[in-house]
Amino acid sequence: MKSKLLGIAVKPQRLQPMQLLSSVILSVEHGITGDSRGKPGPRQVTLLSQVAWQAACDQLGVILPWTERRANLLVEDLPLVGAKGSRIVLGDAILEITGETDPCSRMKAVHEGLFDVLSRDWRGGVTCRVLQGGLLALDMEVELSINN
Repeated sequence: MKSKLLGIAVKPQRLQPMQLLSSVILSVEHGITGDSRGKPGPRQVTLLSQVAWQAACDQLGVILPWTERRANLLVEDLPLVGAKGSRIVLGDAILEITGETDPCSRMKAVHEGLFDVLSRDWRGGVTCRVLQGGLLALDMEVELSINN
């Protein structure tokens, strides 16, 4: 399944506001350049589907910027439910989905009920490890390769 990269964001330090970027380098060693979670491991990069985020906001009757979720990458639409082990290809870069991004308590402070609606159907997105680095840029094609 194919999609498009709609957003790139990093948090230079834990608990700091997200910074939007138009392009970024992704590496196995550092994850997304400039992001505080970049060390190797299963949560190097977080990815959120715009369709899932919109469904959560619609359920609450609010409009919230996707960066409130604190994810690194926003894609147009990908079927992420149960996609653990699948790969996401963005140009030369390859991510492996390591699991669901569980909502943290910060989501309770963003808006009442947000934590609960993100807890369903993988709406909070996925965690990923970088298998192969590359340059990411807005509007680039994103492809999900389902692990069978």
